[in-house]
Amino acid sequence: MITSVHNKYIKEAAALLAKKKERDRCGLFVVEGVKLFGEAPAKRIAQVFVAKSAWAHISAQYGEKLKALPCEIVSDEVFGKLSDTVTPQGILCLVRQYSYNIEEMLSKAKRKQPLFILLEDLQDPGNLGTIFRTAEAAGADGVIMSSRTTDLYNPKTIRSTMGSIYRVPFLYAEALGPVVEMLKEHGVRIFAAHLSGKADYDACDYGEGTAFLIGNEGRGLREETAALADEWIRLPMEGQVESLNAAVASSILLYEAYRQRRKAK
Repeated sequence: MITSVHNKYIKEAAALLAKKKERDRCGLFVVEGVKLFGEAPAKRIAQVFVAKSAWAHISAQYGEKLKALPCEIVSDEVFGKLSDTVTPQGILCLVRQYSYNIEEMLSKAKRKQPLFILLEDLQDPGNLGTIFRTAEAAGADGVIMSSRTTDLYNPKTIRSTMGSIYRVPFLYAEALGPVVEMLKEHGVRIFAAHLSGKADYDACDYGEGTAFLIGNEGRGLREETAALADEWIRLPMEGQVESLNAAVASSILLYEAYRQRRKAK
């Protein structure tokens, strides 16, 4: 049992929690909590840490999975120092990073008319995680992010995905332009959520291949990125509200596409 915060494995895990640079260097990210551990693909788990007081409960629930994985029991004090949550659940694991390329995402699409969401420079981890969760629920085929978008492997983002990170294809693109052009070549129509949009979001047809462009929380889409879209759409709003939260806007658009496609079946 590990009883010291100076143990090299604990120090490595703590560095992964705190630093994107370290996560990228090691190709690992940290997952904490019973549900997220349970849903994590075993083949991608590099190490597991379980708090002493939680061992009986967690091993009773996930004993078979734990037997096949490198696992360390740690003192409750050490686990408390390592945990990134207010109320630790007693289990934390290191998971190997992974991503897709655009060709894989298109080939893995569930239908001939794929549905994607493209995110430019989002900065809030909670927004990004929520978008992943909604994308899975609405049947999207993937999330594509600009290179300046916040780190998907941030612990706050991971928690916000509620496990969707394991199931929703994604990639970071150095520039969105080439990705948009490839999507267009595959018959995907690009819609930009924009304050200057002429058409209401629910007046457009999303039955064919569709991708939604969502911009940064503060400034929206860059002009050059918005210009890539086939059409600008808007979310009508009352009162003095200037814009909606990026995750809320994404959810509305994804679910409108989902609604239309279900209705067409």
